[in-house]
Amino acid sequence: MQRDQLQFALAEVRAVYAELAKRPLERACLARTECCQFQLTGLTPHLTKGEALVAVKGLRATGRKELPPAEGGICPLLKRETGRCLIYADRPFGCRTHFCAAAGGPYPRKSVLDLIRRLEEVDRQLGGDGPRKIEAALATVMREARQR
Repeated sequence: MQRDQLQFALAEVRAVYAELAKRPLERACLARTECCQFQLTGLTPHLTKGEALVAVKGLRATGRKELPPAEGGICPLLKRETGRCLIYADRPFGCRTHFCAAAGGPYPRKSVLDLIRRLEEVDRQLGGDGPRKIEAALATVMREARQR
C-alpha cells in the first residue's frame, strides 16, 4: 500500500466518523461496555480495511505494538482494568452506531447507508474483501504493517 493511498484512506474514514457525529440521531452512551462484551450481545463489530487501519493507528498511539488478546468474548480493545476503550476516538463505525439498548439502540440503516457505502468504497480502493470481524480485521492490518 502506497503512503498516499494510506493517508487518503485514513482521512476518508475519519471524515465518515466526523459526518456521523454531526447527524442528529439521539445517543446517550453511558460507557457501560455491554456492547464490548460480544458473549453477552451475541454481536461482533465488522470492520472494513479502512476502519481497521484507523483502529490500528489508534492502538499504536497508545504505545501498543500487538493486539491485546480477546478473552472470554470481550473486545480486544477494551482495557479490562478501566473498562474503557483503548481507542475510543478511533473506534470503528459499528461501535459508533452500536446496538446498545441503553444508548438508544441501533442507528436506522437508512440513516447511515451513505456513510456505509463510503467505507465500502475505501475498502474496495484498498483491495479489501469487505467487512470482517474486528479481531480478524485488526490482525490482518497489523500483519500487513509488519511486512512493510
